[in-house]
Amino acid sequence: MISYEKLWKTMKEKNISQYKLINEYRISAGQLSRLRANSHVSTHTLDLLCDILDCDISDIVTHIKNS
Repeated sequence: MISYEKLWKTMKEKNISQYKLINEYRISAGQLSRLRANSHVSTHTLDLLCDILDCDISDIVTHIKNS
């Protein structure tokens, strides 16, 4: 499973809100909903988030092994 829990922590550290992602950076509300649900998002979206947050992919994504 992929978890985006680190994304929300990194956003808080960088002082970037979901509102700002939607209105300033044009990340869709649907994409954010999928991220909140740990659902599928494109690598393009992950790349954009890394650019916006000036971070590495490991700062926003964690792989959790299925048991």
